[in-house]
Amino acid sequence: MKSTHPKLFRQLQSQIPAGELRLDSESLHKNSGDKWFATAMPEAVALPRSTESVARILRFANRHRIPVTPRGAGFGYVGGCVPVHGGIALSVARMKRIREINARDFVAVVEPGVITARLQERASAKGLYYPPDPASRADCSIGGNVATNAGGPRCLKYGVTRDYVLGLKVVLPDGTIVQTGSRTHKNKTGFDLHRLFVGSEGLLGVVTEATLKLLPRPPHRAALSVGFKTMAAAAQAIRDIFANGFLPSAVEVADAFTLQAAQKRTGSNLFAGCEAHLIVELDGQEKSVRGDLRQIEKLIHSSQALFVDKAIGEVKCEAIWQLRREFSYGLRDTGLTKLNEDITVPRGCLEKLFKFAARLQKKHGFPVACFGHAGDGNIHVNVMVDFNQPAARKKSDGCLDELFRQVIDWGGVVTGEHGIGLAKKPWWKMAVSPELRQLHRTVKAALDPNNILNPGKFV
Repeated sequence: MKSTHPKLFRQLQSQIPAGELRLDSESLHKNSGDKWFATAMPEAVALPRSTESVARILRFANRHRIPVTPRGAGFGYVGGCVPVHGGIALSVARMKRIREINARDFVAVVEPGVITARLQERASAKGLYYPPDPASRADCSIGGNVATNAGGPRCLKYGVTRDYVLGLKVVLPDGTIVQTGSRTHKNKTGFDLHRLFVGSEGLLGVVTEATLKLLPRPPHRAALSVGFKTMAAAAQAIRDIFANGFLPSAVEVADAFTLQAAQKRTGSNLFAGCEAHLIVELDGQEKSVRGDLRQIEKLIHSSQALFVDKAIGEVKCEAIWQLRREFSYGLRDTGLTKLNEDITVPRGCLEKLFKFAARLQKKHGFPVACFGHAGDGNIHVNVMVDFNQPAARKKSDGCLDELFRQVIDWGGVVTGEHGIGLAKKPWWKMAVSPELRQLHRTVKAALDPNNILNPGKFV
């Protein structure tokens, strides 16, 4: 990369609307990182309001070989939007218009800065449903969700972000604007190119508009909150639910360390004596939801549950999920650094994963807290580290090495929703074959031959 110069930024400022390129220290600091541990200062921050501005910025940057790091709301967990090579941090935060919510076509057309929860609320008001529900949905943006192919608890039944992207408007690194996909729910016209950009982590282009599939809003929901004396009993309950033909919208699981931390944070005695906890949620027509809930409750009671709390309706279900949202905060309250690894294993390996995590804890001396999306095998394995201790970094890396190797041996993957970014970059070679790494490089070189977009990451 060529080094940048203040004169170049002044030239760029003259080519885009006033206020869309900032050089002040507050803006630089604000756009230097995400929710992971690494930061790096950009030399300028671009805040475009339109696709045309994004195109001008990229055209200029490509011509002068200036690094550009795209960013959404900055709520990623792997350092994906850290501008490690300086240059321009390109934030889409100002591109936050919901252009259309169409109840006849079941589509939404939105800009990338739209907050996920806002889209869901606006769709719900029209009787429509946008299912992807990352835990940070009140803060994260659609652009970031597309960049990381974000998931969440409901992907068990409904799928992840890529399953709702019908089309994208993308600005390529040379400033070319392309419209991929369409607003139809079926399309086999050429390559499925819009999916190439879903999960691309800002390495291939900048999304400036997304056409998203919507569904009819389920009119009713219900949930069970269940405590177990052992993780084996919880795993058996999960198997029984699926074996009897039920497909809940979400099945969440948490281990003993997570529950103890949550109990301390909330002051609730609900989890006293629990080694495992399940949340099972159903949605659909009220009569069928109530009927399925009764049958699942019977199955769970036969799995030796310590308690079964039932929630019927929106408000009571949200109360259960609010407790679930305290899990991560409870772990932070311990004062330890939470290394949140969003690994995914084949569903049949779930119980083996929890046993393996317990062995890791014993071997390496770090508490290991596991919770997450049991329905699809995407479990957040949190290695809890005190970095004030000698050699903690080296020891924790060794623990993660062992975790990732075992997950891969089971046929799993090192990241299910957060992406590679910087956090998983040391394990990129372990995670994929040499041939697949070369294919990534080929695609990157074809679209970004000057390597200006998000340089320093995994490709």
